[in-house]
Amino acid sequence: MVDKDTPNPQSSAVPSSRLGRLARIGSMASSVAGNMLVAGVQQLAQGKRPKLSDLLLTPANARKVAQQLAQMRGAAMKVGQLISMDAGELLPPELAAILGRLRSDAHAMPQRQVQAVLTANWGAQWQQRFAHFSFTPIAAASIGQVHRATTTDGRDLAIKIQYPGVRKSISSDVNNVASLLRLSGLLPKTLDVAPLLAEAKRQLREEADYQAEGAYLQRFFDLLAGAPEFVVPALHADLTTKNVLAMSFVEGVPVESMENAPQEERDRMVSLLVGLLFRELFEFGLMQTDPNFANYRYNPASKQLILLDFGATRSFTPAFGQAYVQLMHAAMAGDRAGMARAGLAIGYFSAQTQPQHQEAVLDIFQMALEPLCYQGAYDFGTTDMAQRLRQAGMALGLDRDFWHIPPIDTLFLHRKLGGLFLLAARLRARVNVGQLLQENGPYMALNAASGTP
Repeated sequence: MVDKDTPNPQSSAVPSSRLGRLARIGSMASSVAGNMLVAGVQQLAQGKRPKLSDLLLTPANARKVAQQLAQMRGAAMKVGQLISMDAGELLPPELAAILGRLRSDAHAMPQRQVQAVLTANWGAQWQQRFAHFSFTPIAAASIGQVHRATTTDGRDLAIKIQYPGVRKSISSDVNNVASLLRLSGLLPKTLDVAPLLAEAKRQLREEADYQAEGAYLQRFFDLLAGAPEFVVPALHADLTTKNVLAMSFVEGVPVESMENAPQEERDRMVSLLVGLLFRELFEFGLMQTDPNFANYRYNPASKQLILLDFGATRSFTPAFGQAYVQLMHAAMAGDRAGMARAGLAIGYFSAQTQPQHQEAVLDIFQMALEPLCYQGAYDFGTTDMAQRLRQAGMALGLDRDFWHIPPIDTLFLHRKLGGLFLLAARLRARVNVGQLLQENGPYMALNAASGTP
């Protein structure tokens, strides 16, 4: 049985051709310009002399940009997501709030487009393999949407379907949207988005290969087979292609919906995820780096955390992990010289970096590792660490004398750390991070680094 399509206000066809996607961007630019003209005439009629920046940066223009990016999906939407998550307080409040909606407000493909993608990947008779297939997606994101289905042999599946045209449009989408945002004035001139755009292209190319994601899904399934507190969906390789990923459906609730659960339960949830992060960095050498809350779900009955979406998985070398061992140990010991050596080894700065900039980076290290150095359970619900880090990062990032992009591996790690911090703050968790490092991290390596037997 296959569900019939039902009208959905959040359903719209994904423009798959380059010309179609470019036309959407052109339409967006024209609409922004039209809004500017109307606002300018209104202000002139009131005897005001409007500034160009004030006309550009209006809620109406920001809504238009966000709406068009959500309808285009793919790399266009990813640019908005990355900017809203990584630019922090550098963005004007109106734009930050509306672009932030892109993390959850993707439009879904209509049924005819879903059918076309599945026919291209599974063949014309694909529906004969299913006892039930719902065309109403249970989730929609930047490069794909997820449907629930039951096969004729009884498998309950979640089917992730990639939007058409995503892979071939990555570079042009990212470049075109970034140019529009710059030229329209919707991004401050002081914000250097080049590293974000480069990361968007790399991340999209990796995420757009569902067979590669399936391999990572299977890898984590195997790695966590002995950890019953976690659930990783099982890969169904017979239905997985480069554009379609089939996995077992796992029941759960959004992890952030547990914010009013008992304190002990919230503490345990975050402790599990922090411990997993240490295992990913130091034991597995493999990390799921996408910080989106939607990648975690929770089963209140079984008390299990469900891990989803391994498209942004990244491998780390043992040397990379060891450098972070040294950085953490030095921070815990209050050893600034040791922190500097680790920062240099990782690539946060070079030997030629001015001393004041090195000190500023070390200050940020010390601040970011505050939960690790804290004696006892760190209260993520009351800390202002995020605001302090943001202010320090802005001050350093806007200093054009210090214009250094750290290695790409560190950017992926920072995104995971930042997302986990935001989740811990959202759940108001209290976690003994130092103890978790001893239990799940390279405790022997830390002892070796300090000379302790």
